[in-house]
Amino acid sequence: MPHPRPGGPPPGPLGRTDAEAMSIPPPPSVYLRRLQRDDIDEVIEIEREAFSPQWSSSPFKRDLNNKRACYLVACPEDAAPPETPPPPGAGDAAGLEDAAAGPDAAAGPDDGIAPSASWLTRLAGRLGFGAVGPADDAAPLPDAAVDAIAGYVSVWYQADEAHITEIAVRESLRGRGIGELLLIGSLRAAIEYGSHVMTLEARVSNFIAQRLYQKYSFKSVGLRKGYYSDNREDAVIMTTTPILTEEYRRLFNELQQTYESRWGAIRILD
Repeated sequence: MPHPRPGGPPPGPLGRTDAEAMSIPPPPSVYLRRLQRDDIDEVIEIEREAFSPQWSSSPFKRDLNNKRACYLVACPEDAAPPETPPPPGAGDAAGLEDAAAGPDAAAGPDDGIAPSASWLTRLAGRLGFGAVGPADDAAPLPDAAVDAIAGYVSVWYQADEAHITEIAVRESLRGRGIGELLLIGSLRAAIEYGSHVMTLEARVSNFIAQRLYQKYSFKSVGLRKGYYSDNREDAVIMTTTPILTEEYRRLFNELQQTYESRWGAIRILD
C-alpha cells in the first residue's frame, strides 16, 4: 500500500493577481483522461517545473497498472490522444499544482467528434451530475502552448481514503481553472472507487489552494511539521467531509455546474 512521500514541492502559484488576470488569454479547452505510458516524459517535465529539486519523482511507470493508484492528465483540445490504448488493468478508478501545493490544471479534446461515454460519464449520470460533453464555444489554446499535457494529478487509495499526492499544471497555463478540473476529476474517481473521504496536504502559506479545497468541503484536520523538504515549511492536512452522502452529492453537483458556467464543459475520457 502506498504511503505519502517525505518532503514536498515548493509553493506553486494557483492563481494570479487582478492585474495579471486581465492579460490572461481565454481559458484553454481541455479534457481529462488517464495517464498513458507515452505521457510520462511530459508529466515528469511538469513535475520538475512545479516542484522542488529535492522532491522525489512519482513512480509513474510502476503505477500504471496499480489498481490502488490513479493518474489523470489534462490535455489541450488540439493535442491528439495517444495512439496506444490504455494498458490492461490500468486501475479500477480514475481520479488533481500538488496535493501538497495546490491545484490548477484542466482538459478538452476532439476534432469536432464528441468523445464516447466513459465510466466517469456513466457515473456522473447515475449520481445526477451535469452531462460530460464537448463545449461548443470552447476557446482553443494559444499557438505557443502546443504541449500534449497541460497538467496532471496523482491519487493513491488507502483503505477508505483517497489521498491526493501530487497535482501540477504547466506554469504558463496556471490560473485558468485547470487545477480545479483535476480536483473534480479526482473526486469523481474517488467516488467511483468507493472512498469515503479524500485527503491531501497543502503548505500553510498556500492560502489560494486552501480556499479552493475548502470550497469542495476539505477541512483542516492536522499539521505535518517540516513536511516540505525545500524550506521545512509545515503542511496542513485537509480532509473532506464524507463524499458518498446525498448531502455531498448535491454540493459537488452545484460546484461542477458553477465550474462549467465559468470555464466550459467538464470532459473526461475513458
